Amino acid sequence: MPGRAHRRRAVPEARHRGRARRLRRRGVDLVAACDIRYCSKDATFVLKEVDMAIVADLGALQRLPRIVGYGNAADLALTGRRITAAEAKEMGLVSRVFDSKQELDAGVAKIAKEISEKSANAVMGTKAVLLRSRDITVEQGLEHVATWNSGMLRSNDLMEAIKAFMEKRKPVFSKL
Repeated sequence: MPGRAHRRRAVPEARHRGRARRLRRRGVDLVAACDIRYCSKDATFVLKEVDMAIVADLGALQRLPRIVGYGNAADLALTGRRITAAEAKEMGLVSRVFDSKQELDAGVAKIAKEISEKSANAVMGTKAVLLRSRDITVEQGLEHVATWNSGMLRSNDLMEAIKAFMEKRKPVFSKL
């Protein structure tokens, strides 16, 4: 799954509550494979493979430098150091830290609902452009988004968005 998460049409979210024993070797790999990452304040993160005499092999070493920068990724991968939720937020591994596991679950449910109410075409397009933009110039990225948007000019979702704007109401988009 970590190797395929970036290719999904949906927006994978990670929600990390404390120490995930069942995901001990895959926790950071799964978190790094998600588009949006949240945790509770008692969550911790660690890449322990270096302490097990192996190299992290499920995608963390490929994704973490893009998320937290090379230096932070090297620090975590080479030391096996456990970091707190606050440090994960500071380095950009997670977007938001919730005070409790209950607030985390409620917050993630609210955010998922909010995203699900958006145009599926716009969400998929935004994700595609974000992913592609990591490896190309700004100019190439602008060309890519222009091409994507030109394909959406006659979509039902765009027509609904314009109609809703004119009627001063929230748009209701079709689902996939």
